[in-house]
Amino acid sequence: MILDFRYHIVTLVAVFLALGIGIIIGSALLGNDAIVQQQKEITDRLEQQLQEIRLENKAVQAKLNEMEVDRTIQQQFEKQVLPALVSGKLAGQNVAIIETNNYGLRDELLNTLEKAGAKVSSITTILNGLSLGNRKDELAAALGLQDGKENDVIKELSRILAEGISTGEKQVVLNTLAQAELIKSVGEYGVPLNAVIVVGGSTSKSLIKTKVIDNVIIDYFLAHGIPVFGVEESGVTYSYMKDYQRFNISTVDNIETAAGQLALVYAMSGKPGHYGEKPTAKRLLPTLDNPEAVNNE
Repeated sequence: MILDFRYHIVTLVAVFLALGIGIIIGSALLGNDAIVQQQKEITDRLEQQLQEIRLENKAVQAKLNEMEVDRTIQQQFEKQVLPALVSGKLAGQNVAIIETNNYGLRDELLNTLEKAGAKVSSITTILNGLSLGNRKDELAAALGLQDGKENDVIKELSRILAEGISTGEKQVVLNTLAQAELIKSVGEYGVPLNAVIVVGGSTSKSLIKTKVIDNVIIDYFLAHGIPVFGVEESGVTYSYMKDYQRFNISTVDNIETAAGQLALVYAMSGKPGHYGEKPTAKRLLPTLDNPEAVNNE
């Protein structure tokens, strides 16, 4: 909006210059007082409009500054209140996190899960959409796939990855993927899991592989009785929420925010739903516990 005002100001200045030149030339060539007076009136009107724009621009800037202050206060409030709202909600739960696109897992999410009492046993990041490149045939042979179509290989690798996270097995294949820089991981595999958080969404159309990666991983854990929660950040270019919701799992589409993290913790503690800010969300937040009711129990 500010840029638009600046554009108008520059345009009006240019008009002033043109009119000034016109007045000088008109006076010199024609000597017509009527023309000069008319040009002066136009100039006065333009000067008045320019002044109005300047004042309006100052008002807009003041409003933006005020909104920024309000936003900072709101963020501080959320950070202070969130720990109290999630405290103990996930006590004793072991959680695995799988990022299906590497746009960065925020520390705030890990801190919120920790404050809720959960232990994040492992974090696995899938790199470059498991694009196999010249290793496709090698990996297909290792998996015993005679027809080594890339999507088939990626599907099998996704299933093996989910199995490895759950059971701690398939280390040879997982090590191969890590060495090929197709995945990276921290933590421990094979820990009995209470929940899996799949972090999706994409900033690049070429990395959208929900059918061969996300869906396969979600299907594996659900088939083995492990709840899955699908999340993404609000700013992703391509949302995965519709794909995740087909599995009837809880979703959060603004996981980078305090509201999104609160919604995730409550969904994991027994209040399922589709939460967030996008059209695929049903509500911003689940119904929060009544502190008085909790204290009276």
